[in-house]
Amino acid sequence: MITTLLYDGSFEGLFTAVFEVFEYRYKNVEIISREKFYQENIFAEIHEVVTQTDKSDRVLKKLEKNIGKQGIHQLLKVFLSEDPELENLVLSAVQQSIKHPGENILDNFADHDILKISKICKSVGRESHRMTAFVRFEKMQDNVFFSKIDPDFNVLPLIRKHFKDRYQDQKWMIYDLRRNYGILYDLENCDFFYPDEKLDLHQYHRKFHDEEKNYQALWQRYFTKTNIVERKNLKLHVQHVPKRYWKYLTEKW
Repeated sequence: MITTLLYDGSFEGLFTAVFEVFEYRYKNVEIISREKFYQENIFAEIHEVVTQTDKSDRVLKKLEKNIGKQGIHQLLKVFLSEDPELENLVLSAVQQSIKHPGENILDNFADHDILKISKICKSVGRESHRMTAFVRFEKMQDNVFFSKIDPDFNVLPLIRKHFKDRYQDQKWMIYDLRRNYGILYDLENCDFFYPDEKLDLHQYHRKFHDEEKNYQALWQRYFTKTNIVERKNLKLHVQHVPKRYWKYLTEKW
């Protein structure tokens, strides 16, 4: 009989579930977030996981000894990838790390799960890098610089430090349209925020600062005037700036 561990969808909750796989010595097991769970196997035994930071910390400390902080960062990327198999990929990595404590199991690309983890990490890393390159801030009436993004993966936790270090002298906000949460920096704190309602894009445009409206008009005019039609190379342009990122760029509106 398979045992299904249901957790709250958080990083700490996932590693609490992993801890309890070992604590209760489950063999045939799967981990699923409550949000994604539906009763498919009527013979499955359900185990409700209550998130406990002491349990998740014990797993992470053990992992740090075996695969280092970089390895934990890779598993964080897997978690943020929102891949349908992310929980069981993380569990597989932990199980292999416990079984082979003297090895960095994340280098064993002959293993199917480890190879998939590596591919996910590359994709998530590429997306977070592109977000740092293509994010565009717009000045609002309250003098906060606002940016909206819609990444393929949940990369806000990965790019927070980059923007906090780079823009320390101004208030800014980055909002993930797809996941309905964001980061707010107020010159002192840099915290996540979770609004009750999704962003209203029509109302949002009405809150632009006059300077922002003038800047956007000027930039669009400049981009149009400096464009040399005879030298237009759309194929090369798309290689450097894929079309799905154009929605972030003022000159593409």
